[in-house]
Amino acid sequence: MIGGAASDVRQAASAMAIELVGVNKWYGDFHVLRDIKLKVARGERIVICGPSGSGKSTLIRCINRLEEHQSGRIVVDGHELTSDIRQIDRIRSEVGMVFQNFNLFPHLTVLENLCLAPMWVRRVPRVDAERTAMKYLERVKIPEQAAKYPGQLSGGQQQRVAIARALCMNPRIMLFDEPTSALDPEMVKEVLDTMSELARQGMTMLCVTHEMGFARAVADRMIFMDRGEIVEDAPPREFFENPRSERTRAFLSQILDH
Repeated sequence: MIGGAASDVRQAASAMAIELVGVNKWYGDFHVLRDIKLKVARGERIVICGPSGSGKSTLIRCINRLEEHQSGRIVVDGHELTSDIRQIDRIRSEVGMVFQNFNLFPHLTVLENLCLAPMWVRRVPRVDAERTAMKYLERVKIPEQAAKYPGQLSGGQQQRVAIARALCMNPRIMLFDEPTSALDPEMVKEVLDTMSELARQGMTMLCVTHEMGFARAVADRMIFMDRGEIVEDAPPREFFENPRSERTRAFLSQILDH
């Protein structure tokens, strides 16, 4: 029985991609994350929304230690985030991140941008890195752009390159920080389509976005944050049709009317 119980614990841990327990963060006197508790199962797609300054981007940036939390526990892919640099590097190798701004190297071609991290971080031979890069450029439907420089691409194409670059590290988890907010409206759909395809293929995803149509179609859970707290955590249908919190209702009435 004891061995069976231990096995159950291990299986439960392996099924959990991310767990935050009592996470707090301050910027000086500003309490940006307040006692955050969150569990994300493998393959789960979660959309995080909320007003500006609510802590949503800080939350996902803490998950791969781009921001440091001051108290509580963050466990990613079975490893707890601490100040141990090797542990941080191990977690970052399993977590892909896509930002609002594409953060591509302008002096490198698209193909070179994609090959850089696998070659330097994982010591992948160039020929293998290029083969993987082309596979993911095909996956995001822009293989013909491989030899171009970022400045020669549209914003939507650059963001798809950024997604492909993250995928080249074969992450188990993808984090998106308002990936369409810097795009012109006509470019938003192509990026959301790429993200929707990732979701259909079972990628664990946390996405900060105000694209509610995307959220309805893709999310397993909706999380609403305000003033550093998780105010609401519900399936999309319940979230949109019957939100429990007055703060959530007020936010949705503003964002869905525009």
